[in-house]
Amino acid sequence: MSTFVVFDLEFTSWKGALEQDWGAPGQFREIVQIGALRLDQDCSVVEEYEILVKPVVNPVLSDYFTELTGISQEAVDQEGVPPAEALGEFLGFCRGQSVLSYGNDMMVLGENVGWARARGEEVKNGYLGAHFLNIRPWVNTLAPRTATLNVGRLWQALELPRPAAGNEHAALFDCHSFAAALRHLCAEGAALPTGVLAE
Repeated sequence: MSTFVVFDLEFTSWKGALEQDWGAPGQFREIVQIGALRLDQDCSVVEEYEILVKPVVNPVLSDYFTELTGISQEAVDQEGVPPAEALGEFLGFCRGQSVLSYGNDMMVLGENVGWARARGEEVKNGYLGAHFLNIRPWVNTLAPRTATLNVGRLWQALELPRPAAGNEHAALFDCHSFAAALRHLCAEGAALPTGVLAE
């Protein structure tokens, strides 16, 4: 069966961090949550993946981040895993697949892999086994009303039913919003970019 992966990240943030491109001292885009869906050729969900990650540089989440994502300090402390372990596991989930993001989340993923390796930690299942692609320009071209929206609001922009339980800025919900948008666009006659589907 031909499948591909869509993913979304939630990473440490502070009020104003986006506008400053995380340029303030001590601000790093450390991954706190990874969500992903494996989809088939009809963009139907075959498998879900979700994991919480313990940030290293800023282990205490900002109030801004918690309010935005709904991810609590307690949940990360109790359920979060070390970054290298989470990254390796996720890259294993992606092995042999095209991996689509709505934006440049693969850059944040790369930063986090680099930091883990710089700390001397082993990250299993590197990038070479997967093909990462930012598909936001494709979505925005086909549905211009999505251009200013984050991935968690795609379903609303396309007037689709709520795709899953939860809210935007939760990685897995955002993935379901992403998948719903892809299903809709393909049902309307769009073809996924060449090479997305893999056996």
